[in-house]
Parts: sequence; structure tokens; C-alpha cells
Amino acid sequence: MKTVVSGSRHHAGFTLLELVLAMLLLALLVGMIFSTATTNVALSNAVITKQNEESTKNAFLGLMSRQFAGLPGNTRMKLTYKDAGSAYLSDLTLQNVPLDFTWGGVQKVAKAVQLSTVQKRNGFLDIVLKYYEEEIIQDNDHPEDNPDEEPFAQVVLLEDVRVFEWQVLNGSTLEWQYDWD
Repeated sequence: MKTVVSGSRHHAGFTLLELVLAMLLLALLVGMIFSTATTNVALSNAVITKQNEESTKNAFLGLMSRQFAGLPGNTRMKLTYKDAGSAYLSDLTLQNVPLDFTWGGVQKVAKAVQLSTVQKRNGFLDIVLKYYEEEIIQDNDHPEDNPDEEPFAQVVLLEDVRVFEWQVLNGSTLEWQYDWD
């Protein structure tokens, strides 16, 4: 005698519910990977931007250090500043500084240079180096000096600086101070 078992059919394949669940899991996995990748790219861009800012700042400070160390003994300095509310704007003028260079294909000699902070509309500062053909520090012996002389060249050294202040190392006390004579 033969026994026949009925209803033992087995289907090959997936149901619609299984396919929907698999696609949902795949979408979640792709979303997490995309989110992680986007975050990593944003973080790496922020690190690169910060490194560039630090590199620019260090290059500027190195330039200033070398320039001040090489000033001749007869250099005249004058520091003026004004309170602009959110920042102090300063002008450091150096006179009797030998600077020969080519500007626009023409040999120039600057008798005075000025390092100025210029406030922009967004509240940040630009650090600008200005070159003058004539002396601009007034002297009691030379009342004809013109403090309103216009620079013949300007170079923006740093842009969008939040704070820029001068400190001077007092040679006798070896302390940093904000004022000098």
C-alpha cells in the first residue's frame, strides 16, 4: 500500500515582506555609511582649514620677528591706536628702515613703513603693510613732515583676524607689557 502525503508543497524564493525588510535594512546601512563619510569629510576640511590658519599665523609671526630683529639702530618707531568699540585699531610706523624693492616693475625706496589694522564691515580686522616714499613721523626739527602722506603700495598680510594687539618685551624686567615709551 502506498501512502500519499498531500499539501507538502515547498516554494522556492522570497516573500514580498522579506524583500521589503531586506531593502529597508540595506537603505539604513547605506544611510549610516553616507552619514559617517559626510561627517569625516567635514571634520577633515575643518582640520585642514585650522592647519592653514595656524601656518599663516606662524609665517606672519616669523616674518615680524625677523624684520624687527634686523632693524637698524636709528629706526624711529611710533605706535598709535584708537578704540573702535569691538577692537583696537593700531598703526605701527617704522622710519629710517632701508627697503628697496620693485613695485610694478619700478625700483622703489620706502622711507617709512606702517603696519596697520583695518576694520572691515563684518567686524574682523585686516593686517595691512603700507609703504611710504616720504617720512611720515613728525619731528620737532622737521615741521614740514606730512603725516597725511598716502602710501604708494599696500600689502594685506592677514585677513579676517579677530584680535590683534601689540605687546613689548621690557628689556630690564623681561616682562611683556602693552605700553612703551
